[in-house]
Amino acid sequence: MGDRLKSSTMDDLPLHLILEILTSGRLSAADLVCLELTSRTFWGSHGLFPEKFPSLVDFAAFRLCGSHPIYSSLRSNAQSELYNRCNGNWKRVLRFLQSVEQSSHMVETAAGNQMQIKSGRYHTLLINDFGVYSCGSSLCGVLGHGPETTQCVAFKPISFPYPAQVIQVSASHNHAAFVTQSGEAFTCGDNSSFCCGHRETSRPIFRPKLVEALKNIPCKQVAAGLSFTMFLTRHGLVYTCGLNAHGQLGHGDTQDRPTPQKVELLECIASVVQIAAGPSYGLAVADDGTLFSFGSGTNFCLGHGEQHNELQPRAILSFKRKGTHVVRVSAGDEHVVALDSNGHVYTWGKGYCGALGHGDEIDKTTPAHLISLRSHLAVQVCASKRKTFVLLDNGSVYGFGWMGFGSLGFPDRGVSDKVLKPRVLDSLRGHHISQVSTGLYHTVVVTNQGQVLGFGDNERAQLGHDTLRGCLEPTEIFIEETEDNAQQYNR
Repeated sequence: MGDRLKSSTMDDLPLHLILEILTSGRLSAADLVCLELTSRTFWGSHGLFPEKFPSLVDFAAFRLCGSHPIYSSLRSNAQSELYNRCNGNWKRVLRFLQSVEQSSHMVETAAGNQMQIKSGRYHTLLINDFGVYSCGSSLCGVLGHGPETTQCVAFKPISFPYPAQVIQVSASHNHAAFVTQSGEAFTCGDNSSFCCGHRETSRPIFRPKLVEALKNIPCKQVAAGLSFTMFLTRHGLVYTCGLNAHGQLGHGDTQDRPTPQKVELLECIASVVQIAAGPSYGLAVADDGTLFSFGSGTNFCLGHGEQHNELQPRAILSFKRKGTHVVRVSAGDEHVVALDSNGHVYTWGKGYCGALGHGDEIDKTTPAHLISLRSHLAVQVCASKRKTFVLLDNGSVYGFGWMGFGSLGFPDRGVSDKVLKPRVLDSLRGHHISQVSTGLYHTVVVTNQGQVLGFGDNERAQLGHDTLRGCLEPTEIFIEETEDNAQQYNR
């Protein structure tokens, strides 16, 4: 009887079962490191992997990297380059891959929360465990709370027509878009330009409304431009709707589209993994690392060395020639920032106020490698009006460009000052940042502990505080939880 009641330990499990647990895909790189530090079962190789893998954890990290969609899409030489960039450490390669994925989608916090933050022009959207919240100015119903709401001074839950678990949001000046776990797309806000994807344009859409044209087409990402919207499906196809004066819809003409239509050229040549929308231009990252741009060529944002409009997607050849595999891109008002598979950062467009980070205010007509960050491993890039943020794999954040009401995060600089080269945000050193998003005059971040911090202008309550006009130091933003909202998302 005593033997039967004897407690079991991890050491008693067979190695094949331990490996199955480690490579299940449910563990993060940080989890693997913790296991390796706490039990001899994990830091030993048990003679299974002589020389190549010093421990079970290293082998598990290698296996998890191999199955990751970013890593598996890389050519063998690019995989080797990334491995070398990470000092031959599979756990760091895995941390890089997982951080890139989380920073552009949902962050899983230490408490197990799933979160995403998005800044609009004068408002902020937040996903917390699939429930969506908003605060700030409700211009044309962009907050999704109904016609009676003009401003929210604290994060308030958004109600959907029926219970929906939201996994991705996008915020623009006057409209917002959402994607649910089931792949449905919802929009709200000003639809006078057809940017919400509904034919009814006589009045704003004050609450999230299902985009009927995509009802049977599962989506995984949305990107809201100034007067148009991009939708990315689970099959790598791109749909667009809205105004098209500059060709920003990518259909080869300048005809507006009241409902989402498929970008045919992209379907023929690429499977898209990420999209981004500027004011009047669009960007699409293909699974082979090719970056396509289309729409307004103003400020050289299309990256082709000229300011001509492109009516349909065109590959940025400077990346292709150098064999650069782009994994993520962010579209600012007047400039663009991209991230490659080695964690290198590239910027181009209008250099005013140092938004490109090269130490000057000179425009870049094609992508230029940000040399000052080449020794760092970046996992997220974020561009907005004349400013840029770069998130590193160690959770630190660099910023450069225009301070704009303190929205760059340097309390020692004037609120209208400019920072010409990347500088680490000392004000965030006490936190491990997992995601950053910036609007016109404000910036918000999510930490790996699930805190939401904001800095910059709060004139329209876009930072979720009732009494503050602005925050030079990162200040925590709290979420208004209600019993009704909790029940809605737990049904």
